Amino acid sequence: MDDIVKQALAKWPNVPHCYGWLALDARGNWRMRDERAQHFNLPGDKLTNAALVGFITRNYAVDERGCWYFQNGPQRVYVQLEATPYIVRTDPSAGWLLHTGAPLGPPEAAALTDAGALILQRGEVVAQLDDRDFAHVLPRLLMDGAPVADEVLLEWMEGRSGGALTLDGVAVERIGADQLAARYGFVSMPSAPTPP
Repeated sequence: MDDIVKQALAKWPNVPHCYGWLALDARGNWRMRDERAQHFNLPGDKLTNAALVGFITRNYAVDERGCWYFQNGPQRVYVQLEATPYIVRTDPSAGWLLHTGAPLGPPEAAALTDAGALILQRGEVVAQLDDRDFAHVLPRLLMDGAPVADEVLLEWMEGRSGGALTLDGVAVERIGADQLAARYGFVSMPSAPTPP
């Protein structure tokens, strides 16, 4: 967390939190969601200012409820997650690279949703693969130790065939896309807690 943010927290500890204004899309882009975007459930405008994106990324954290937020000075700006808390890409020199710029390292667990999203986990980090990188990763998926044909993979994703699917030697579990948040303990659409 930036020092300026820590100073603001100490100076103004009780600033109300913000919900609905910031999102992380399934390709790792931060999106600003103004009132119109929120009203019509639109993705919002992609943030392209490098300094702002860097500031958000450095101050990105999770609370005890599993809600991800950006600490903006004394205020928490909660993030709507289109996919998972992190998005991962492939990089020729770094291997698996998170949308934050940090390397993921070798995955310890993997899952493939019924919608075709590849989820990688290492420690506490859960990341969905950017869909633009799936074609690059597909040859690394093996069924019972052999390359997997597209139609066999589709049948496996739909639960119509068995077989042991692996990615770089790591077993891949089948999971419903609607089960990701519960399985990995994050909240996709944070909202203010209801008062007691």
